[in-house]
Formats: sequence, structure tokens, C-alpha cells
Amino acid sequence: MKLDMHCHVKEGSIDSKVSLDDYISKLKAEGFDGMLITDHDTYKGYRHWKYEMKGKKHEDFVVLKGIEYDTCDAGHIICVMPEGVKMRLLELKGMPVNMLIDFVHRHGGILGPAHPCGEKYLSFTNTKKYFRSPETIKRFDFIEAFNACESEESNEKAARLAMKYQKPGIGGSDSHKIECVGMGYTILPRHVTCETELISLIREKVPVEVGGSLYGKTTKDKLGKMNKLLVYSFWFYNKGGELLKRRKRKEKGKVENPVNPIDPIEIPYLEKVNKQ
Repeated sequence: MKLDMHCHVKEGSIDSKVSLDDYISKLKAEGFDGMLITDHDTYKGYRHWKYEMKGKKHEDFVVLKGIEYDTCDAGHIICVMPEGVKMRLLELKGMPVNMLIDFVHRHGGILGPAHPCGEKYLSFTNTKKYFRSPETIKRFDFIEAFNACESEESNEKAARLAMKYQKPGIGGSDSHKIECVGMGYTILPRHVTCETELISLIREKVPVEVGGSLYGKTTKDKLGKMNKLLVYSFWFYNKGGELLKRRKRKEKGKVENPVNPIDPIEIPYLEKVNKQ
């Protein structure tokens, strides 16, 4: 089964130029069977699929619910929660990575670093957390081993990282523009129809094939040396978001309910996952 496992859609990401409909149409034309929506700190893109498109269009295509979470100390982390479980706390960026790992695992999900060897502050191995807490990487369930918007060197390092720690690698386009859609892929040995099945497959550590082509027309490529300004701007943006939403995270953490009507789910499944 061929998936793009790093997708930003216009309905959920303000920096994406690609509608979910166009995204799916192009992926289908290029032989993909599904996609994982990974908008930053929001499920808006997936909500658009569930309430506006599911059952009406692209019924032969699998759309899975994920999120690219902005931690305060370890860059971007891709999280996948079980079918029907949509944690609202994940829509409030700024948790420390170890708290995020505890939270996601407690509710039956999996997670791993996006573009782990990419830009400073955005990527796990280029944050202080990687050096100060070397055991953290062992707690991830997977590592993004190919990202079409990263450099060849970055992807090679990510693939070596996945091999070193014996983690399944995933691949995706990380596309925000239509030209980039489908340039990164993950091939699973079995077909999955929901997030729960994907989680089980990743936890089994089955052989997964990743790869693709490099986009080479990202904002980073266009800015050249000036891209450093963008990187440091992200640090201030992320730090500000962490502080502004700290109170909301605390409030939400006290009342968070893992079962949300976004999809039906049975409590026994969560109990079974948590015992594993």
C-alpha cells in the first residue's frame, strides 16, 4: 500500500496552497492508495474530510488522521492517534517532547520526529533535547526517514538514524504546493483502512519502504542564506505560542476525553492498547 505520510492541506494549514480535493486527485493519479494528513497543531484538514468529503468523493482512497505537533524543546513531531481518538490537547502546541510522548502513548497513539536532521529548532537532532536527553529518541515509534522537502544529506542522516535505533522509517512529501504532492512515499506491506491498523503495523516493526524525489523549490531553497532569519523567527514564534497556550493546555489536560465523536470507538480497544 502506497501512502504519502506527510501532507499539509489548505483546509488545515495556512501555508498550504493545495486543497484536500486536489491533493487526493493528484495522489490517485500517481498511483497512491492513501495519505496521512499532518497539519501543524490542528485537525482542521481532517475535519474537512470527515464532514465535507467522506462518503461523497474519493471513496476508493484512504485518508488517515495525523498531526504535526510543535514541541517547545524538540522540533516537529508527527503523531497518529487511534481511529476515533482525537485529542484536543494536541491542537495546543508547546508541550515538552517527553510529556507529548507520555500523552500520546497513554491514549494508544504512536509518534516520531518529522525531518529529524533538518533545520535548527524545527528538527529533533538539531535541538538541545537530542544532546541533553539521548534516551528520548528510543521512546519514538518511528522516524521520518524521507522527506521530499529536505536535502539529500538530511534524508541520509535520517535513514541512518532509523537504522541505528531500529525504528520503522516513514516517508512523505511534506508538500505545501501542488508540484510537490506525491514526491515522497511510504509503502506498507499490508493494506490499512484506518489509523488503528496503521498503528498496529508500525508497532509490529514490519519492513517499510520509503523514498521519492527531492522537491528543491522550497522556501528554504529560494531564500538561501537568508533562510536563517526564517529559522530564528520560528523559534520566537514557537516560544510565544508555548507561553500563550500554556494555561489552555493545563486546563485541557485536566478534562481531556480521549473519545471524541469525530469517529466511533470502543473503550475496550484503548484498554487493550494500553496493556501492550
